[in-house]
Amino acid sequence: MQPLILMLLMFGVFYFLLIRPQVKRQKEHTRMLDAIKKGDEIVTRGGIIGRVTGISGQKLVIEIQEKVRVRILRTAIESKYDAAKMEAAEKGADKKKSKGKAKSKAKAEAA
Repeated sequence: MQPLILMLLMFGVFYFLLIRPQVKRQKEHTRMLDAIKKGDEIVTRGGIIGRVTGISGQKLVIEIQEKVRVRILRTAIESKYDAAKMEAAEKGADKKKSKGKAKSKAKAEAA
């Protein structure tokens, strides 16, 4: 009886820590894909940023640069592009890099 309870407990832990959050993220991503419309800026899984100019079922046309258009599938979209959020993330990464460089300079000067 004891091993059975332990197995059920382990399954419960795996469900709540691994399976449930992944299913939630997948549902969120599906809702985001369904909500994409013309004019939205998106990021593809390959890292290409573009503006949606046309939608035809599962295919989208995105404009990468003026007069440069690419057809992609909806499944190739990673997320919507939020310029403000991306700039904030870049600034945070730059601060970390500059702190690391300052520490290595201080170590080099001390030696």
